Amino acid sequence: MPDDSSPHTPEQSRLNRAGGIRLLPPDAVNRIAAGEVVERPAAAIKELVENALDAGARHITIEAEQGGCTFFRVSDDGCGMDADELTLAVERHATSKLLSDENGRVDLLNISTLGFRGEALPSIGSVARMTLLSRSESSDDAFELKVEAGRKSDPKPAAWKGLLPHGTSITVEDLFYATPARLKFMKSSRAEAMAVSDTCRRLAMSRSDVGFELSQNGRSVFRLKAEGGTPEESRLARLGAIMGREFRENAMQIDAEKEGVRISGFAGLPTLNRGNNQHQYLFVNGRPVKDKLLTGVIRAAYQDFLARDRHPMAALFVDLDPEAVDVNVHPAKTEVRFRDAGLVRGLLIGALRHALADAGHRASTTVAGQALGKVNVEQERPTASLWRASSLHAEPAQRPVMPQRPWGGDFEAQPVQPDPSVNFRSDAPVPMPEGFREPARTMDDPMSVRVEQDRSAPEVEALPLGLAKAQLHETYVIAQTKDGIVIVDQHAAHERLVYERMKADMAESGVKRQALLIPEVVELTEDEAERVLSRAPELEAMGLEIEPFGGGAICVRATPALFGNMNVHGLIQDLADDFVEYDAGLSLKERFEEVMGNMACRGSVRAGRRLTAEEMNSLLRQMEATPYSGQCNHGRPTYVELKLADIERLFGRR
Repeated sequence: MPDDSSPHTPEQSRLNRAGGIRLLPPDAVNRIAAGEVVERPAAAIKELVENALDAGARHITIEAEQGGCTFFRVSDDGCGMDADELTLAVERHATSKLLSDENGRVDLLNISTLGFRGEALPSIGSVARMTLLSRSESSDDAFELKVEAGRKSDPKPAAWKGLLPHGTSITVEDLFYATPARLKFMKSSRAEAMAVSDTCRRLAMSRSDVGFELSQNGRSVFRLKAEGGTPEESRLARLGAIMGREFRENAMQIDAEKEGVRISGFAGLPTLNRGNNQHQYLFVNGRPVKDKLLTGVIRAAYQDFLARDRHPMAALFVDLDPEAVDVNVHPAKTEVRFRDAGLVRGLLIGALRHALADAGHRASTTVAGQALGKVNVEQERPTASLWRASSLHAEPAQRPVMPQRPWGGDFEAQPVQPDPSVNFRSDAPVPMPEGFREPARTMDDPMSVRVEQDRSAPEVEALPLGLAKAQLHETYVIAQTKDGIVIVDQHAAHERLVYERMKADMAESGVKRQALLIPEVVELTEDEAERVLSRAPELEAMGLEIEPFGGGAICVRATPALFGNMNVHGLIQDLADDFVEYDAGLSLKERFEEVMGNMACRGSVRAGRRLTAEEMNSLLRQMEATPYSGQCNHGRPTYVELKLADIERLFGRR
């Protein structure tokens, strides 16, 4: 029995057809368009900032109240508009960014500006109270025009309040007041404010040559000056100002070009990672976009270096012929479609992997910073201060009286002169002074620190990771560099070396396959099966041999010998999902990573094994020569470097 409350009942359908097809009134058209273009305050601000950038602005100021719901203003020093242009600017599909050819046709596949549809201003004006104030660079007069819920006033002369002689200032109040139903779907002011900040940061990252200011509720969120220097220096300075100093200090430069597509930008070292992918940004021809392509690309490039729940930081810029990318596929222009997505994806992965290889054994400076930070926190705790725990820093009246040593004399006042009669290898423990909590080890106890000297080692100045000086707890190698020390986790470091050697051997000899005694048939949908079968040559190179087996079915005849017994059905299904989401078979590659990682772990030097000086220095030299040796297979650092200045700060010398 049909539900009478449903809007799609037969009776309702007859009523809908009763009036026939008809044109909607202009105000309804504008409000519908506003629902697509102006989804929330952040989307409206994005449209206005993009217009300012297209107008040649060198400085843009954004002000917002209550997340932009009640008030926001975007001011720029662009070319400005005269009275006639102001009148046209608030009409639908009126724009200065698209030109017609001699036949009156507009090429929508050759768009080099951020905006082009001419929808933003009329859409905003149809649902809010909007005031435009502008002064053209070719005019001495400024003009003001107001739009309230689609009702436009005539432009009139106004006083110019801009910092420069020309520009535009657009003020929007009471967004969606003309469509109260939309207000019910708005998030909290805090959430909307965060969306505004994120949008403005992305736009500021795309143009380091333009100054940006953002203030919310009267408080400055950021103030970024236009950066100078080379394009790379300017971009890194702007990214560092937004993504943080740590990113600037630990970023790898990305630069690659192929068939008219150029990839540039910066990506963080694997040891600089986060718990989500919110710090990964993609820009196409200067336009900030959100594309699942980026997630798959970065996951594929870093899969050997990070655990699956960790994500690197990156800002990647793709520049190509405007005709090779369609930017008119999303109402908010936040998505694009590449003509050759495979080329772009392959170039992005190759550029990232090349940068990772060039980084060599380099590890993030945050590793040492975190270690020093933990020490400093311990020092600042009132109950656990390293300085307060020592009685040597107490006032003389408070200092405990130290007992006399076997050779006589005060502990502090006189130099130590050992008595030859004292047997330092006695089986009996040395009596401990009063005030020490634990008995000391005897000289016969197993040593936790061993000092080794490699006579054949070169000078320390020529070695990035220095010369091994000691082994601590049979787990950590201590090396001295020309300006500090390096502490190496011998197991993690050797695990990476073994893993890279296994990868090189596999690349040289190929992946060995094991034929299945009884081939397995995996049932998929026809679309999923077609996607997987279209990548059969690629999968065969990785040891997975498949062939079609009727509609929507795949027959698996061989699997990589390295995997042993495995869940074939689960792997094929995961691959089908990967090809839909990332256009790459990441599941198989990650399975290789997991198996080889486990083998490398079992085949590497274990913690607790005593190494000679020659073995420790050999480990250091191999790390210097092996790419990616600065982190283990899970993204954890293999070594920590402390500069001499850092050590001096620990002891209050700086």
